[in-house]
Amino acid sequence: QVQLVESGGGLVQPGGSLRLSCAASGFTFSNYYMSWVRQAPGKGLEWVGSIYNDGSITYYADSVKGRFTISRDNAKNTLYLQMNSLKSEDTAVYYCNLLMGGTLYWGQGTRVTVSS
Repeated sequence: QVQLVESGGGLVQPGGSLRLSCAASGFTFSNYYMSWVRQAPGKGLEWVGSIYNDGSITYYADSVKGRFTISRDNAKNTLYLQMNSLKSEDTAVYYCNLLMGGTLYWGQGTRVTVSS
C-alpha cells in the first residue's frame, strides 16, 4: 500500500534552515508528480510546491519562492524540501502528498516551528 513518511521537522530560529524528507513506498515513485502542503496552526491547508516525476520542473507558492527548494531522488524513493531563510510564518505541519488513481495520499506530517 502507499506510504508517505515525512521527517526532518523541528525547532529552528528565524533565518535558519531545515531539510524535510518524504520517504515513499508502495508505488512507483519515479512515475508520479509529488507535492508539499502545509498547515499553520489554526489555518487551512496551503500548497507549498510541486515537482515533476523526473524532477525537471518545480512550482512554488509565492510565499516560499526563492527560499524553498523541492527536489527528489528517484533512486531512493525520497522527496525533499529544503527550507532556507525561515520565517515565523513558515511554522506549520508539512505534508507530502501524491495524487494517484483519483486518490490523494498523505503522510502523517512533520512539524516545523520557527521561533527564537
